[in-house]
Amino acid sequence: MVRAKVYILDRHFDGWPKDGDLKLIEEDLPPLKNGEFLAEAVYLSVDPYMRAYEPGLKIGQTFIGSQVAKIIDSKNPKYPVGEHVIGQFGWRTHTISTGDVQGTVGRGTAPRFVSKKLKNLPLSLALGVAGMTGNTAYFGFLEICKPKPGEIVVVSGAAGGVGNQVGQIAKIKGCTVIGIAGSDEKGKWLTEELGFDHFINYKTDDIAEILKKLAPNGVDCYFDNVGGKISSIVISQMNVFGRVSICGTISGYNEKSEAPFIGMHIFDKQIRIEGFLVTRWVERWNEGIEQNIEWIKNGKLKYRETITEGFENMFKAFLEMLKGVNVGKAIVKM
Repeated sequence: MVRAKVYILDRHFDGWPKDGDLKLIEEDLPPLKNGEFLAEAVYLSVDPYMRAYEPGLKIGQTFIGSQVAKIIDSKNPKYPVGEHVIGQFGWRTHTISTGDVQGTVGRGTAPRFVSKKLKNLPLSLALGVAGMTGNTAYFGFLEICKPKPGEIVVVSGAAGGVGNQVGQIAKIKGCTVIGIAGSDEKGKWLTEELGFDHFINYKTDDIAEILKKLAPNGVDCYFDNVGGKISSIVISQMNVFGRVSICGTISGYNEKSEAPFIGMHIFDKQIRIEGFLVTRWVERWNEGIEQNIEWIKNGKLKYRETITEGFENMFKAFLEMLKGVNVGKAIVKM
């Protein structure tokens, strides 16, 4: 018999998540039935969408999230022992699955095998630059913003898992990239290591004034991870027919105040604003992963992970990610 550790929602978040909102329990898993397999978590992801989707969860429900897990027992020939899968199993150490579509985020997905193309790259990348995070950057930027060489691209939340990759893809496509993040240390990483052209520290800089200097002719594309005041400023300086891809609004997930009104800029400049769920491109999933892996291997795409050790530190890693402590993708290692 296998005993699993599981984080369940014990109390809905009120503002910032607090100790006690999630409860760590243990449960004994039943023997496998035909068609099932048992997966043991190896790496777990913490992401902003978890905060956004929390209000829709039920008390007592396993907290949502994806993980890389190793199959340790199986009665399903499609999922043999020893293989690694990416599954929306939530915050739990062990999971029994049939391999069917699951998950409460977007359309949900079936467990997928970790791409063989990773080869000697870290397995954790299957949750980040070579996984859902990477596809969020790849499809969310290229398919919605449709960048052209020479255009000005602004990325908010630029030092996060998605944002830093969007900026690098924009550089690959020949754009000038301005990243917005919350510390000079992050800015140094973006500009000196990842090739961003400019950086704005939203905590210490006057975003509106600096953006006018960096992009005197206006902004063409904006990849939005934060929403709120920052996005209002950027959109006010966009060009006619500018394109905005809304990936998230993390600045408002823990606040109850309304975001600034930006309607005048939208219709006056005929700006196209489109939100997305990355599962929109589930039929093209491998395309994004394989392209990102190719860019990593030929040196065009770099990555950084903030790895927290220990399942008991899931909540700590989650809260630090929401507060922007992480650089690059936030991961918890078992």
